[in-house]
Amino acid sequence: MKQGLSLKVSQHLALTPQLQQSIRLLQLSTLELNQEVEQLLSDNPFLEREADEAPREEFGLAQVPDYARNTDASTDGSNESRESYADRSSDDTSDQSWEAHDWDGDGSVEISPNDYEWGTEATGSSAHDANAEFDATELGRQQESLPMHLQGQATVLRLSASDSAALNFLIESLNADGYLEDSLPSLVQSLDATLDIEQQEEWLHRFTVALSLLQNMTPTGVGARDLAECLSLQIKAHLHDLNDLRDLSDNNDSDQAIARETCQVALCILKQPIDYLARRDLKKLTQACRESESAIKTAIAFITRLEPKPGRQFADVQRNIIVPDVFVVPIARKKPNDAPQFRAQLNTDAMPRLRVHDIYANALKNHKGEGAGATLALQQRLQEARWFIKSIQQRFDTILRVSNAIIERQKGFLTHGELAMRPLVLREIADELGLHESTISRVTTAKYMQTPFGTYELKYFFGSGLGTDSGSNASSTAVRALIKQLVASENPKKPLSDNKISQLLHEQGIDCARRTVAKYREALKIAPTNLRKLL
Repeated sequence: MKQGLSLKVSQHLALTPQLQQSIRLLQLSTLELNQEVEQLLSDNPFLEREADEAPREEFGLAQVPDYARNTDASTDGSNESRESYADRSSDDTSDQSWEAHDWDGDGSVEISPNDYEWGTEATGSSAHDANAEFDATELGRQQESLPMHLQGQATVLRLSASDSAALNFLIESLNADGYLEDSLPSLVQSLDATLDIEQQEEWLHRFTVALSLLQNMTPTGVGARDLAECLSLQIKAHLHDLNDLRDLSDNNDSDQAIARETCQVALCILKQPIDYLARRDLKKLTQACRESESAIKTAIAFITRLEPKPGRQFADVQRNIIVPDVFVVPIARKKPNDAPQFRAQLNTDAMPRLRVHDIYANALKNHKGEGAGATLALQQRLQEARWFIKSIQQRFDTILRVSNAIIERQKGFLTHGELAMRPLVLREIADELGLHESTISRVTTAKYMQTPFGTYELKYFFGSGLGTDSGSNASSTAVRALIKQLVASENPKKPLSDNKISQLLHEQGIDCARRTVAKYREALKIAPTNLRKLL
């Protein structure tokens, strides 16, 4: 084998550490960026926040309002003491003018507080009361959980220690919706695997009694094993209330009799396969329950008003507050008849304000020649801080450029809403700004823009186009908004099918197939025709 040397010319892209950091910061959301900033602030001593210093309050006689000054008094003043001034002012209450007494300095001299005035007798401003009020406020904000609500009811019951333990165990075994997902035998097995058969039967009996107690608590339907049982518990509770009303009144109201009959039919429906109810299969339900179609419709309407998730009202929902990165602000019109114009403005509250610590940087510069190894490491940390600040600046500059490009193309949306959205792809913005498509994708992910119609992710303004009769394209976002509008205005007794919606879109010049309509309808979380139909 003969060895030799050869030259080969090729091009390749080398990502410097600074470029890698810029790309990584570009794809972070606002929350992730703040976490990154906090991490680097704790690790790098050369990086600090650029704090906003409040302006110093002006003191002195020149700042006293005009109505509080005495123009007749000499600025030289007298050396009258505060006591004599207080005595004189109390004797002469009719004199409302102010006089200058011993006014020296600019008012910035600290005066020691009067212990008697600010002591324990001043109850209106004591720190203890302030803390107590704060604690009470925080306590009021705490939301009661489902286990806490049920355990509060359990304390009223006079149960033995074992029965109380069984009831609390079931309460702790409920899921967030209030359902008992595990079977009672499996819960017994989870207690202790070494229990003999007799002990297992004893605990199974205790759990059965505890479950009966649990299912009689509020919210009604809690402790159910499935949806049918949950709805049945609510119907039985309603039926029990109707029977109590019948016992209290001598006359049997016809409305109450109809309501009791509806409850009985509803219980019969829930004993059938739940798929019949989900599909609203009137034919099978009338055959299974041996009731008229009108009675089945009335019972289904009653069932739909029940709560399928009893624990929902106690759910501690963590609402994710979206902080917009960009605001859409209008531009002043030169003429009243001019079309409205908009521009993007960065949210300064979402921008971390950082700077290099001047004292540490100057100290490193003055000792540059001492300790080459340690100085080199510190120089790298200083350079890292400068790169990080520059990368953040580039991140927000890119977001602003992309946002302005989006606003320029989606003026119709900013003026008229979703129906005026035009089709837009990433390549169109990338070609205009001279960036790569992947960069536009990173910028538009988890970045939000506040518009006159709400706050949306930047990626929301991009959408494919559907052909029209005029030869142009209609945005998929606009088509979805049109489908939502058609469904909202439909006749509830005769809802529009996907095929009918497709035909209506064709009449408006939009080429949208039935399958595409079904896909958009599911994306909008709109139920199919049979579930939207009003019985």
